[in-house]
Amino acid sequence: MQIHRSWQGLAPSARGASCAMGNFDGVHLGHQAVINLARGAAPLGVVTFEPHPREVFVPDAPPFRLMNPEARANRLAKLGVQHLFELPFSPELAALTPDDFARDVLAEGLGIRHVVVGADFCFGKSRAGTAADLQRLGQTYGFATTIADLITTADRPISSSAIRTALSDGRPRDAAAMLGHWHRIEGEVIHGEKRGRELGYPTANMSVKGLHLPRLGVYAVKADVLTGPHKGSYSGAASLGVRPMFGENQPNLETFLFDFKGDLYGAHLSVAFVDYLRPELKFDGLPALISQMAADCDRARAILSAL
Repeated sequence: MQIHRSWQGLAPSARGASCAMGNFDGVHLGHQAVINLARGAAPLGVVTFEPHPREVFVPDAPPFRLMNPEARANRLAKLGVQHLFELPFSPELAALTPDDFARDVLAEGLGIRHVVVGADFCFGKSRAGTAADLQRLGQTYGFATTIADLITTADRPISSSAIRTALSDGRPRDAAAMLGHWHRIEGEVIHGEKRGRELGYPTANMSVKGLHLPRLGVYAVKADVLTGPHKGSYSGAASLGVRPMFGENQPNLETFLFDFKGDLYGAHLSVAFVDYLRPELKFDGLPALISQMAADCDRARAILSAL
């Protein structure tokens, strides 16, 4: 998959795509339905925005994203997307009228043949443009527009907000049912305090900055090492939280991979949340913590072996 971060100066090979357009946070089943409608004779593309428009308009809002750009790109690549147009969302882009956006960005800039959006899609200055407006503007500027119906489950629309609620409640399987895949946190393995190594459970540490956090606690996880000499898939247990035993308050993700030996610093890891095991706890001492970690790993192994 090719990633393009501008609508200007595109190579001829990147033009003429059939594109799904939206923020695609989580790439859930509703998003996948929009993407599937864009498949056809033309190369398959996705038009999205980075940073997320909400981060521009409400910069002090609590973190809400289900995916960072890397995770979103990886998921879209798995769906067969050939061109990801990750447009820089800026005040200048936000100031474009619906007509300007359709003409300057979609028609002249990207040269799209076809665009698919959800029924609730809004665009242009003050979100003034609707999906129906895009359909009308497409007729003017030479691209076809398809409006996708909202996808529902249990008679309720699938949405990123419903997925966030499930994750906040510690229900990763319910989130996965709406996503169509396990919820994942992806990123580079960074140096931590190395306490896990001292306790006999070395962990791969990852930042969760800017993301909506699932319920803090311990999870059974599946992990993919995406880069480096240890590329492959592993099972494990992960702790998401602030490490109350050690008085630290910055949340991070620490993943212990079963039956793994090696150095993962600098590698990129994709951690899939399968089951919530327990909340974070503060123990009376290290022996009690180590005993609980062993029990967590045994339970995670049993859960994951049944998948």
